[in-house]
Amino acid sequence: MEKYPTYPISTVAPDKEPVPLPPPLQYRLYKTRFSGLFGFIILGLVTGMPWCWFGPISTNAAENFAISLDQVNWLGNIVSCIYIPVSLTVPVFCSRFGIRRCAEVGVVMMLISAWVRYAGTITSLSSQSAYALLMFGQIFSAISQPVFQVLGPKYSEKWFDLKGRTTATMVIAIANPIGSALGQLLSPLAGTVRQSVLILAIISTAATPALFFISDAPPSPPTYAGSKPPQTLTSLFRAMFGLAVPPEAYMSPRERTDFLIVTTLFGILVGATNALSVLSGQWFEPAGYSDTTSGLMGASLLLSGIVTSIVTAPLFDRIFTHRLGVTLKILIPIVACGWLSLVWAVRPNNTAALFAIMVIIGTCSVTMLPVGLELGVELTRNADASAALLWCSGNLFGVMLILAEGALRAPPTANPPYNMHDALIFHGSVIIAFGTLVFFVRARQARRELDEAMAGQGVVPSSPTVGAGVVSSRRMHEAESVRDEDAEPLEMALTKGSEESEEWLAGGSKQGS
Repeated sequence: MEKYPTYPISTVAPDKEPVPLPPPLQYRLYKTRFSGLFGFIILGLVTGMPWCWFGPISTNAAENFAISLDQVNWLGNIVSCIYIPVSLTVPVFCSRFGIRRCAEVGVVMMLISAWVRYAGTITSLSSQSAYALLMFGQIFSAISQPVFQVLGPKYSEKWFDLKGRTTATMVIAIANPIGSALGQLLSPLAGTVRQSVLILAIISTAATPALFFISDAPPSPPTYAGSKPPQTLTSLFRAMFGLAVPPEAYMSPRERTDFLIVTTLFGILVGATNALSVLSGQWFEPAGYSDTTSGLMGASLLLSGIVTSIVTAPLFDRIFTHRLGVTLKILIPIVACGWLSLVWAVRPNNTAALFAIMVIIGTCSVTMLPVGLELGVELTRNADASAALLWCSGNLFGVMLILAEGALRAPPTANPPYNMHDALIFHGSVIIAFGTLVFFVRARQARRELDEAMAGQGVVPSSPTVGAGVVSSRRMHEAESVRDEDAEPLEMALTKGSEESEEWLAGGSKQGS
């Protein structure tokens, strides 16, 4: 049988008095957490605007810059393509330099993107040169956007306790969709295409001071999870493939399966919304709707979901704390049916029905956004790496959907010309097919169980030494695992650890006497 060492509360040399350890670390909350949350919200809003800015005005942008609709689509696609590798580097950069330094890089990229994009609107430029500058602007915005999305769960874990963590994750997560909604509202209302790009640059510059509200970590953590050092992206990949990892990074086969399903579901739902944001004008304008109405439809999806998320996120923190998996199983079928219904709903003079469908999809989809992010952390205990993979999946599916649906656009000889009926069939069918995976998710919330047990025991395991006693590494491993259904409850593991501590101390006392 494998032997597990125990760790005493202090080191006692044979000829010296015991050296007491410093007082145990206390979990605390700081009011400055809200200022950092505000900074993440503002920067998430602004970095969410550029990638879908040209969606509602795609036809006008193609005419103004003498480019094709596919080239306009690539102004959104390029953001998703660059987002994928950048999102995977954010956890690596954050583990080395911290949240604040990552935010500084994101803000610099945001400013560069804003004014490079505006430089592309100079009328003396050729269409190729203008398009190149627009594309470079979008590339820089693709570097800034994932910073304030991927780090959201990490920030909430570092600064918020169990009663506010999901709400904080929700607020940061929906900032980007709010920015997308505002982008779809503002871009067709800002006058000409060139004027709208200037407005986007001004908004980006005005948001820069929000950076100074963001800090790395509080002096004392709010929870056990917040006290632990960050894990690496590599450890998550190794855990997913069943390779050797530290105990705190271990994932059971069931957890690996659940995380793979959650990543796929998150990706297809986020990708579906991304496709709408980029293709909204091309979906609805052939059916007789203006670019303003197309933008409003996309915005109604996001804004209705945002309102619902503001109401539901506190409920997940305080009431439905262990019901994240059930939530997915209820909402995903509704969303899938909503997307499929667009096959019949996108037709002339059907505005009311389309807005109703958008509201239903948005109410369910955006509500699941923080649920998916929190569930990813629950399954992996790795906040920034799990968020990176989830958002990476969303952008990957978004690119694939946009490219596939662009290829399914009807020819100019169709009735109506350039309609996207086949694309809508493909869109709804893919979501229905992948949505069935939700019924295979168990979704055990291991991180929350561990945090609740540690808080209940008054334990602060920032090191092998816990509280005022001794916990063997075997019991500490059992407490951190909570992975196997047959494993001991956390409270039992910790209680046994305390008993082992007393036995160890009693044995030491007898030897000393």
